[in-house]
Amino acid sequence: MLKSNNKIGLWSAVGIGVGAMIGAGIFALMGQAGAIAGKAVYISFILGGIVAAISGYSLAKLGARFPAAGGIVEYVAQSFGVNIFSGGISVLLYLSSIIALALLAKAFGSYAAVLFNLKGSLIYTNVFALSIMTILGIIQYFGVKKVVKFQNVAIIITITILVGFATVGLIYLKPELMAPALYPSSNKILFSIAITFFSYEGFRIITHTAEDIVNPEKNLMKAIFISIGIAMVIYTALAYAVFGNLEVDKVIEAKNYALAEASKPIFGAIGFTIISITALFSTSSSINAVLYATTNISYQMAKDGEFPAFFAKQLGLSRVGLLVSLVVTGLLILFLDLLQIAAVGSITVLFIHAVTHLGHLKIIDQTRASKFLVVTALLTTLTVIALFLIYSIKDSYTILFLFVGILALSFLLEFISRLIINRKVAKSNP
Repeated sequence: MLKSNNKIGLWSAVGIGVGAMIGAGIFALMGQAGAIAGKAVYISFILGGIVAAISGYSLAKLGARFPAAGGIVEYVAQSFGVNIFSGGISVLLYLSSIIALALLAKAFGSYAAVLFNLKGSLIYTNVFALSIMTILGIIQYFGVKKVVKFQNVAIIITITILVGFATVGLIYLKPELMAPALYPSSNKILFSIAITFFSYEGFRIITHTAEDIVNPEKNLMKAIFISIGIAMVIYTALAYAVFGNLEVDKVIEAKNYALAEASKPIFGAIGFTIISITALFSTSSSINAVLYATTNISYQMAKDGEFPAFFAKQLGLSRVGLLVSLVVTGLLILFLDLLQIAAVGSITVLFIHAVTHLGHLKIIDQTRASKFLVVTALLTTLTVIALFLIYSIKDSYTILFLFVGILALSFLLEFISRLIINRKVAKSNP
């Protein structure tokens, strides 16, 4: 526990949450969600934010009662005990971090390809995506870890540019492009919530500050709600600006780099270049942070007996877990497209949230949370999962198979590790 003078204040926690949400995610997900919800994607971002806020209430109550750096892993262990189920969920959390890395790398690759006028070629997108993962992996091998000041500067620059772009985009938007008659059916708006929810998922990072935040009983929830609110305003404004300046077919055509394409009608080629460079800057800094965190997660899990011991072995000034994470991320980049990665990542994270809310109901007497709100969080999360699966299996069962596969893999790895290394999940005292 940090000393009181080193505690995290409310607005510092808000900054952590906003920094985790805003930036790279919006570059990767705006076009993907827009391809489903069309002109009404801004409504989807609002609804996704509401779902995130309801989920945030449950996590905030758990974080205040069980302040641990492990976050959801700790909450699940407290709810379901130390067993193969809680262990499988912790493995699933690690895999969800790998999925997030693949999403960020694909987004980087897409913007790099269009910046160098190589759009339309999946090969170039993958080459750029793999290249940035390799470069950052090499940097971390030589000991450059998480540079906090660099990350803070990166997000400030990103937010400033995005807010400026949204403001100008709203001023110059063409009202006829946002006419309600152009909106798709309400079903499509609902189907897209799983994707827009994923752009808010970073709020969960705030729960990891529960040990160090000032007055966690009050400030944890305030920080979550305020950060989601800020993100919702920016996302909604950006969505309105993008679709107020581009036809839907143009967004779909450029869905992997929709923000850059939307800047053309207003700022021309210069705007396109600035937004593209901002996307590269934002996604690379996010990859750097997530890769470092993912390596640390695998290292800690290996130390605790959750992963094989070789994950914790030294590799340069990093760990073997770094190499494993890079290889698995590379496979996802090669074999999945951006929408598939976003879809699987969204459903996986939603499933983890649903399990957490279900577990919360088992120990709700300890957290003193509103049973109505926790049940609402559980039901809304399950509804969003169901709606998106219904949408995705209309054309293909790929997303469903991938989700089931990742889920099965998590518990298979847990089962095997228990047999081989007697895996146990640490459970803190309440």
